[in-house]
Amino acid sequence: MRDYVEIGLGREARRAYDLGDLSIVPKRRTRSSKDVDTSWHIDAYTFDIPLVSHPTDALASPEFIIEMGKQGGLGVIDAEGLWGRHADFEAAVKKVVESCEDAWGIDSEEKYQEYLDSGERSVRTLQELHAAELDRDLLTERIAQVRDSGVTVAVRVSPQNARELAPVVIAAGAEILFIQGSIVSAEHVQQGGEPLNLKEFVGSLDVPVIAGGVFDYSTATHLMRSGVAGVIVGSGHADTVVNVPMATAIADVAAARRDYLDETGGRYVHVLADTALWGPGAVALAIACGADAVMLGRNLAQSSEAAAGGVYWEAQAAHPRFPRGDVSKDATAGRGVPLETVLFGPSSDQWGGLNIVGGLKRIMAKCGYTDVKAFQKADLAIRS
Repeated sequence: MRDYVEIGLGREARRAYDLGDLSIVPKRRTRSSKDVDTSWHIDAYTFDIPLVSHPTDALASPEFIIEMGKQGGLGVIDAEGLWGRHADFEAAVKKVVESCEDAWGIDSEEKYQEYLDSGERSVRTLQELHAAELDRDLLTERIAQVRDSGVTVAVRVSPQNARELAPVVIAAGAEILFIQGSIVSAEHVQQGGEPLNLKEFVGSLDVPVIAGGVFDYSTATHLMRSGVAGVIVGSGHADTVVNVPMATAIADVAAARRDYLDETGGRYVHVLADTALWGPGAVALAIACGADAVMLGRNLAQSSEAAAGGVYWEAQAAHPRFPRGDVSKDATAGRGVPLETVLFGPSSDQWGGLNIVGGLKRIMAKCGYTDVKAFQKADLAIRS
C-alpha cells in the first residue's frame, strides 16, 4: 500500500525511500561467497559481474573501458564527450584535472572560497573543451580501438542527438547503445525539431538499446513498450529536485518490468540502477530492490586505468547553459589502485571502497542467496 502524507492544504506527497533508508534481512541459511554467481546477461551478451561504468570521460580512457570488459563488467563510452572532440584526449583531461582543487583538508573560510572558485573554474574548463566540434572520424577510430580488443562495446548518446549519432557509433562497432540523459521519456519532444519517437527509432536499429534515466512506473512502462532491452533508473548525480529516492524508484521500475513481462508473455527488460552511492552495500541494496545491474561512477575513479586519476565528473557538468554536478577530487584521488583490485581486491579499506564484487558476494552469501535473480527477492527492512 502506498503511503501518502499531507504536506499542506489540498496537497499530498508520496513517502519514498532511498537506498540508505533500507537494510537487507538475512535468512536462516547462509552460503559460502565462493558459491555466489553474480553473472547477468542482456540480449546476446553475458557479463560476469553486474557492474556498468557511468559514461564519463573522468573514467573512460580506452584502457579503462578495455580493462572493465576484461574484468567481466561493461564499460560505457560517451559519444558526445572528449573522445571525439580532441585528438589529444589525455591532454584535454589533464586540463580539467589541473583546474580542480582538493575538497579535503579545508580548515578556513579562505580555503573554502578557493575550493568554490576551483569548482566554477573546472566546470568552465569542461564547457570550453566540449565546445570543440565533434570529429566523427576520430570518434570512429577510438571506438574501433576498443572493438579490436575483443570486449563488448557500449556507447552512450543523448536523446537529443540519438538520431544523428547512433548510426555513426554502431557503424564504428558499438554493440550496445545507451540513450541516456538525466531524464528520458519514450518520446523526446523539442521545439523546432522532429521528436524522437523511441519505439520507431529502437525498431530501426540492429543493436540492443538501454535507455534512461527514469524514476517512475509509468515512464518505465512506456520505455519498455518502445522495445528497449534495458531501462536505467536514476541519473548518477544527486539532483535534489527532479527525482525519486532510489530504493522506491528501483522498486517501481522493477514492478513495471514484472507487469510488462506478463503483458508480453515473457519479454524481460533489464533494470540498471545508476546510483551515486558508494561501495558494495549500495550495490547489494540496489539489486535487492530489483535491479539486474548497477552503474558505478565515483567508486571506479580511484582506479589507475581511470582517465582523470581520481578526479570525477559526469556528462551533465559540461552542459553549456545549465551544468549539473561538479568536478571533484576525492580522498582516494591518486591512489592508483588497479581496477582489478577495486573490483576484486585484496582490500585494506574498511569502508568498502575496494573489492566491490567480493563485498557484494559476501553480502549475498550471508543473506543466503547465490544468484542475482534470487537476491532481487530478498526481504528488506526500513531503518528507524
